[in-house]
Amino acid sequence: MTELDLFQANRSALFGVAYRMLGSATDAEDVLQDAWLRFSSAGPANLRSAKAYLTTIVTRLCLDRLKSARATREEYVGPWLPEPVATDDRREPERSLAQAESVTLAFMVLLETLSPEERAVFLLREVFDYEYDEIAGMLETTAGNCRQLFHRAKARLAERKPRFRATLDEKRPLVERFVRAFSEGSEEELTSVLAADVGFWTDGGGKVLAARRPLFGREQVVNLLVGIRRTAPAAGVPLESVTIDIEEVNGELALVLRIAGKLDGVFVTTVEDGAITAIRVVRNPDKLTYIDRQLTKH
Repeated sequence: MTELDLFQANRSALFGVAYRMLGSATDAEDVLQDAWLRFSSAGPANLRSAKAYLTTIVTRLCLDRLKSARATREEYVGPWLPEPVATDDRREPERSLAQAESVTLAFMVLLETLSPEERAVFLLREVFDYEYDEIAGMLETTAGNCRQLFHRAKARLAERKPRFRATLDEKRPLVERFVRAFSEGSEEELTSVLAADVGFWTDGGGKVLAARRPLFGREQVVNLLVGIRRTAPAAGVPLESVTIDIEEVNGELALVLRIAGKLDGVFVTTVEDGAITAIRVVRNPDKLTYIDRQLTKH
């Protein structure tokens, strides 16, 4: 196989590592481009494992980006959410439950609580099944240190890890009811599908209208959603120009909202115990380019 063949054969897995590390599909693509340049110009002639070698390059590039991005994240306007990606079987099939869970927005936000090194070790071990010795080589540390980093990360995440979820097919009728209720501005129906302690986050990045703080509680979230529906015409948005489709985004069902054909926001729902427990809305235009391209291709 040529260098390009080796790289392309591992591209999907490499993207999976980079995306989970960075929370950004756009940055993950940039990392893969840098990784390819390094691999094509200085890759060893005889590789025991091209995948492990390429994963090492990608992981180190991601660690560099994460460390430099910390200050930028702290200055972010409003709630920060990962850049959403379409994840249905026709695009990025997940091969294990750990991989499927680790790509949800809720879980990726939790990963932000870890140090870059803890994040790398946790993902490489728990999600991508690398051995501690392999991870130690990638991070230029010891297997013992990797074990410590992993257990520390796992303990921290376990405190807040989302509970077991139903299948997407089981969740779809509830999400369809939510779409109808949102479209009609029905307080009663919205109340019936939302959990009492539902959370609502909006990522506008300071570039579009968005709530600067998370909202918690059914009453507050219903009032906000009904308000959006009622004020749309006054804001110059004719309701007939609004379309809402349900797509699989980051392993969960999401409302993809377009105004006059232009992607305006992605509402990712979390369903637990027969109710919507969280809604994470990405409206930052910079974070919609990648998924818009994905969905347009479909």
